[in-house]
Amino acid sequence: MLKVIRYVLPVLVAAPLLMVAQSSNVTLPQDKGPSKIDVSSYPPAQQKAYKLFRSKCSKCHTIARPINTMMTTKGWEMYVKRMMHKPNSGISNSQGKEIFEFLSYDQKVRKDKNPSHFYKALSDAELQKLRAQ
Repeated sequence: MLKVIRYVLPVLVAAPLLMVAQSSNVTLPQDKGPSKIDVSSYPPAQQKAYKLFRSKCSKCHTIARPINTMMTTKGWEMYVKRMMHKPNSGISNSQGKEIFEFLSYDQKVRKDKNPSHFYKALSDAELQKLRAQ
């Protein structure tokens, strides 16, 4: 009985983590774009927030995904809140606010000026369709 528990328990613990990892294991067009931004002209607070963004947001998906995605300010707010509640995101409320402010700033100064170079955010239905393929 102890042998069974010794082998089954790790599987039961690891299975949900594996499912979470697989759920973000879909490649979007955004993932194939640039994975860095030159933030040298951004204000110091935004340069600092960029480092936080890179460290936190690359845990679950490519950093290229948000870098190459167009969203409204409200869209970024909802997206960051959603990511904050993902298991193991490790994003606190204050960090989420800082990441949101960076994404909003970057949207305004970089993406809004040249929208044809970026991808629109996909709906949940579009993401589901990609995962099913």
